[in-house]
Amino acid sequence: MKEAINWENSKEHSIKCFNCLQGCLINPGQKGLCQVRQNIDGILFSLNYGKLISQNVDPIEKKPLFHFLPGSLSYSIASVGCNFRCLHCQNYSISQVSPLDEIPGEDVAPWQVVNSAKSLNCKSIAYTYTEPTIYVEYALEVMKQAKKEGLFNVWVSNGYFTKETFELIEPYLDAINIDLKFFTEDNYNKICGAKFKHVKDSLIRVSKSKVHLEVTTLLIPGLNDSDEEVSKMAKFIRFDLGSDTPWHLTAFCPEYKLDSLPPTPESSIENAIRIAKDNDLSFVYAGNLKTSKYEDTYCTECGELLILRRGYIIEEKYRNNKVCPKCGIELPFVL
Repeated sequence: MKEAINWENSKEHSIKCFNCLQGCLINPGQKGLCQVRQNIDGILFSLNYGKLISQNVDPIEKKPLFHFLPGSLSYSIASVGCNFRCLHCQNYSISQVSPLDEIPGEDVAPWQVVNSAKSLNCKSIAYTYTEPTIYVEYALEVMKQAKKEGLFNVWVSNGYFTKETFELIEPYLDAINIDLKFFTEDNYNKICGAKFKHVKDSLIRVSKSKVHLEVTTLLIPGLNDSDEEVSKMAKFIRFDLGSDTPWHLTAFCPEYKLDSLPPTPESSIENAIRIAKDNDLSFVYAGNLKTSKYEDTYCTECGELLILRRGYIIEEKYRNNKVCPKCGIELPFVL
């Protein structure tokens, strides 16, 4: 447990938390929506500081990040809790926690995370599986030490951090993948318990920074896979984030409270890719499919195959080139 950041006293001993865009008003003794930030005697504490529920070595492509250190390993960590309440959460057992008397997880010091990452030949540390904003105090300490040791820092996020939080992590953050879950306020509210406008604002803010950005959308049948919604997303990415922003379109598998819905057919993913290409997006990828044919990277100028992916296996090809070996165009990769 550690005193939290980004909060202020409000009326009658309540605390206003502005770490994430939920903006919880937390009464004495109570916790925020995330269930890991608590008002104790007028001070906001991060209850999950240093408590890791998961530590794994993953391919960077699993985040997914396709244009950032391709073929490398990332030491992936998470704590419990989340600031969303997604009905289709794939990690609900650790993110959608009920009110807890004690935070589960292993006590791990920031330097231990960094040492583990280095000893396992990882080039980066990924803050993932649950929303890293809700354990930002710990993440920030790890990120600072990782930078000193020459490691990169990667977030996998729902984009619901405040401007103040982003300003704290930005100097140490190298790459981020943000979910663009829907393109309507209604579905963001009903399915995630969040506001679409805030996610859009965060995506635009990150796109204007030096942090490498990739975007993921889980296509859910009947909820966000219509031609109209996919087209709106594609236009937003092109005009507000940049046409070179990688967009990962992944297939939904029935999970958690949306387990009665059907899985996403491959034809829906293919249709969404076509719409994205029609809107002049340069790099569109598919995930959670049996086929890997939509995971390769090609030069947008001459069509040369640059990176061949088969699942999480990367062919050498030109993965270490920032310039297309055939036409000489500069490639938007971080190597």
